[in-house]
Amino acid sequence: MEGLMGKLREQALEMGAYRAEIVEVADISVDASFRRLCEADSCGNYGKNYMCPPDIGDIEELMAELKSYERAMIYQTVEKLEDSYDFEGMMEAGKKHNDLAQRLRNLAMEDIREWETENREPEGRIRVLHLGAGGCRVCPSCGEKTGEPCRFPEKAIGSLEAFGVNVSLLAETAGMRYINGQNTVTYFGAILCRKE
Repeated sequence: MEGLMGKLREQALEMGAYRAEIVEVADISVDASFRRLCEADSCGNYGKNYMCPPDIGDIEELMAELKSYERAMIYQTVEKLEDSYDFEGMMEAGKKHNDLAQRLRNLAMEDIREWETENREPEGRIRVLHLGAGGCRVCPSCGEKTGEPCRFPEKAIGSLEAFGVNVSLLAETAGMRYINGQNTVTYFGAILCRKE
């Protein structure tokens, strides 16, 4: 699995990630109190996005699911802003980050199928969890808002925060900066893998 994770890291960098590093999932800090930040609804997605609380699930179960993985490829994107009030620039940077997340998700699935074909051993199956920044943004407006089921469950990406990840400590664990200079915005994502 080392080769697979290394390949994912290189692909993330080639596709525009500012930094990408591989960490042990055991080293990722999670905390149930992050759910309270979601409940405060500062991002506006609480109860309005299937991949955000409360719809995404119980925080203790999500943290346990995350901790069941072995390795994670952490990646970040960094974009310049006009100033610290450039909300439009932040939204555009978030869109670019989520576009990268979807491209990486697709590549990861291709890489894993290839790896599984080459490694035909009993424990040769790989399970993946892809987490991004903020709520899922696959659809312009989540079906949760209109009472429809998730339109693309195979593409939906939960957020690091919804799984209780302390993103500032995650940055430190991965040897990255959480803040990358004045008038910039930084987003994080992760692809977690384990053998089944």
